[in-house]
Amino acid sequence: MARCKWLMLVAVLLSGAPPSRAADPDPWADLRFLIGEWAGEGKGAPGAGKGTFSFGLELQDKVMVRKHRAEIPAAGGHPAATHEDLMVIHAADGGNGLRVAYFDSEGHVIHYTVTVAADKQTVTFVSDAAGKGPRFRLSYVKQKDDTLAIKFEIAPPGKPDEFKTYTEGTAARERRAK
Repeated sequence: MARCKWLMLVAVLLSGAPPSRAADPDPWADLRFLIGEWAGEGKGAPGAGKGTFSFGLELQDKVMVRKHRAEIPAAGGHPAATHEDLMVIHAADGGNGLRVAYFDSEGHVIHYTVTVAADKQTVTFVSDAAGKGPRFRLSYVKQKDDTLAIKFEIAPPGKPDEFKTYTEGTAARERRAK
């Protein structure tokens, strides 16, 4: 038994992770309206499509994870396509706000900062300025009928604040049969 406690102590020390603090305020309070499973439709530059996504807390509520899958039917000479992505939302270094690591099936890795509007109805993810590359902004706006308005925008290289809508749509929370 003593050996087991010793191994656990060594594992914690080597991980560099401090013991959890129960008195921490809820870092997810402003994003909790996103938690759940969603289905939606959208349109934009890649065409019209349908998709599903979910937001959930993981790792003992230390990170929020979004999993997304969109199906874009063949149209205008473009073949049908499937897009999948994963976002991991986590506390920023130093505990100031939230950051995001984004990965998708096209090989993109993007880092975002999270902002919440003063009215707590809009959550926006804005990518870091990436030198010569484009910049991205993804917004979720809570609607009164338990739906979300979603907009994905891109700013061209060299113009990091000149966002233009790439796709937008709506999503409804999926209801589970009890």
